[in-house]
Amino acid sequence: MARKSAPAGPHLRVVIEPDVMIGPGKADLLQAIRDTGSISAAGRRLGMSYRRAWLLVDELNRHLGAPVIDAVTGGARGGGAALTRTGEEVLARYRHMEAACREAIAGDVQALKQLIRRNQRQK
Repeated sequence: MARKSAPAGPHLRVVIEPDVMIGPGKADLLQAIRDTGSISAAGRRLGMSYRRAWLLVDELNRHLGAPVIDAVTGGARGGGAALTRTGEEVLARYRHMEAACREAIAGDVQALKQLIRRNQRQK
């Protein structure tokens, strides 16, 4: 399977405490759970198994000391999941940090892009 190319810009991994971190994978998972209302649908959207998605959610729950999602087990109408207040805050703060990083390094990223174009023309 071909590896997806990463979008340009920073890919932020924040180490909050020695064993507590959040990065693009966990943030994208929280976003996908919010968007789909389902852990399994979020996992499918991101190309990860339900088990992997659940393990990441469980890790966040343990490290943050509060659940990041409210999950309802399946039944006749199926299950579902929604972000808790904690999950919403984690996602919002991570996205804010991402935006701040993008803004802070925008000039350097542009300079590197220009360097690449300049070097390609010289070949």
